[in-house]
Amino acid sequence: MNKPDEIGSAPSAPTTRSKNDLRGILLPFTTPFNPTEELDKEGLRSNLRKWNATGILGYVALGSTGERVNLDERDCAQVIEIAREEVPQNLEFIVGAGQQATRATIAETKQASAAGADAVLVITPHFYRAAITQDALLVHYRAVADASPVPVILYSMPDLTGIKIEPETVARLSDHPNIVGIKDSSADIPGLQQTLSLVPEDFAVLSGNGTVFATALGHGARGAILAVGCVAPDLCLEIYRLIESGEADKAAALQERLTPLAMAVTKRYGIGGLKAAMDMIGFAGRAVRAPLRAASAEAQAEIAALLDDLGIQSVSKTEVMGEQDEFAGVVRS
Repeated sequence: MNKPDEIGSAPSAPTTRSKNDLRGILLPFTTPFNPTEELDKEGLRSNLRKWNATGILGYVALGSTGERVNLDERDCAQVIEIAREEVPQNLEFIVGAGQQATRATIAETKQASAAGADAVLVITPHFYRAAITQDALLVHYRAVADASPVPVILYSMPDLTGIKIEPETVARLSDHPNIVGIKDSSADIPGLQQTLSLVPEDFAVLSGNGTVFATALGHGARGAILAVGCVAPDLCLEIYRLIESGEADKAAALQERLTPLAMAVTKRYGIGGLKAAMDMIGFAGRAVRAPLRAASAEAQAEIAALLDDLGIQSVSKTEVMGEQDEFAGVVRS
């Protein structure tokens, strides 16, 4: 992804897209909180340092997995600042954005750019749902892309918003030089295929659904932004590698193993389930913010069994806390 010459200023020329950009796995990382629901800064640093070594393409900060809607402006600024410090420059650093008003969304893209984002992932407005037609989305996203100092990635998440960016709309928006891709979090494979058939080759269609990841790649998606990748990055990367090397049958077999965990840590048990899984394997999952709820004991038992089935090693609570205490004692200049 091209970096702007002057962070915080509008682009002076259309963004140049490269066919080598946005191919691989990005992690939409969680935001860890302590028991009083304050940001766990050291936990976030620790998580990013571990993921940096996995071979991923990069990250999405403040996505739906990051509980963005439950964070205030100060929280968001702190998450971006910490992540920008910890994410190496060779990894993509994308920041979630999107308010109900176009004007406010533009302001967020400029703030994200000034804080070091390489691109922004912009979710659809949705509160006035009946008014958010496909034509309204065209006007909204074009205005955002015109004003954004960094490239824009469309974000279609109909399960949460009730709004879908239709394939024809994606195709029309793909002509904009500063709109470089879309994250499609639905499981609508025919819709994904239609989108892929309509957009230019250098437009990055990314899956956001871990249950159809291999299928999406097989149909031509260039990568994915996967919540389940936060706990199973190696497996996700192996599925990607197998598809890239033409071993679709092996990828499908791994997808079949991944799907139950992907479902458990997203649609079935939500962010509380994902954070529980992270805690089990030595990451700082920590608390969610109310009104979200932590995973129940029954959910935790099911998730632990799924991790075990995949050979993802769990650690004891004592080991997790000891590691975090040790990390917290490190003095940084």
